[in-house]
Amino acid sequence: MERTAVRRRLSWQVATVADVRRETATARTIVLDVPEWPGHLAGQHLDVRLTADDGYRASRSYSIASAWSGGQIELTVEEVEDGEVSPYLVEVLKPGDPLELRGPVGGWFVWRPEQEGPVQLIGGGSGVVPLRAILRAHAEAASTTPVRLLYSVRRPTSVIYVDDLKELASSDHVDVRLVYTREAPDGEPRVGRIDAELIDQLAFTPADEPTTYVCGPTPFVEAVADLLVAAGHDPARVRTERFGPTGGPQ
Repeated sequence: MERTAVRRRLSWQVATVADVRRETATARTIVLDVPEWPGHLAGQHLDVRLTADDGYRASRSYSIASAWSGGQIELTVEEVEDGEVSPYLVEVLKPGDPLELRGPVGGWFVWRPEQEGPVQLIGGGSGVVPLRAILRAHAEAASTTPVRLLYSVRRPTSVIYVDDLKELASSDHVDVRLVYTREAPDGEPRVGRIDAELIDQLAFTPADEPTTYVCGPTPFVEAVADLLVAAGHDPARVRTERFGPTGGPQ
């Protein structure tokens, strides 16, 4: 059985698009039916492959946006200008279309319900995608583990999962804070990037011994990881996932 599961993760299979929904002007969520999906952990990603009429193939890695509950899986993709894969996924793909994928992939940037200690999530832009999967898994497990999310976005219209984050934040065990870097809504006094002062005010302290997950563009992830270590957090408890020219999943 274990070998069969490994073969499924390493083999390309065809999923069917069940639904799509717009998240922002440049991002949308794709709901997929995957008959042979072996299941996944919150925080893992998968590979998507497109094949052109002339046989040219392009593949990209995307974080899985949903927890695994034995049903469908979700991807949330933000369009990359001049990209080979994301424009098709965001603007063209429609319900009923097939989509080749392979996975799940990754075993470090994951959260399990039995994991001990508080959880700190810090995301930049579409880096919130695997963090949303962790929040979803936390909710489905009815976990009482304290979780905090710091989500850095440019402006209110850039927020992915607006309604979902409000729902998840209604839990007594989940705290969600948005950090606006360019334009904030009325009544929000602060506009700027995540810095040492914000980490000190809103994140768990080193004494809390949280496991911290940081995901976003490479410069964002490196800057936040440096801030956490400088604040006294154990580097071994800071897990990172980055994307961009030198990064991994998008």
